[in-house]
Amino acid sequence: MDIEKAFGEVLKSVRKKAEMSQEELAHNSSLDRTYISLLERGKRKPTINTVFSIAKALQILPHELIKMTEKTIK
Repeated sequence: MDIEKAFGEVLKSVRKKAEMSQEELAHNSSLDRTYISLLERGKRKPTINTVFSIAKALQILPHELIKMTEKTIK
């Protein structure tokens, strides 16, 4: 599995666990909803700034998103 796909799966899972819509996550992270959708589908590569913004909006640490992505790839 490639990194983008794995990150997308992790993002979607964590967002749903937080009971947050794509719209809410986009608003809370100052990103566009369509960009969140593209990330979740593995169509875009997140920048480090994006990872930090999303993590803050989801109230988790950025390294947790990376760690979960690493586990998903393996």
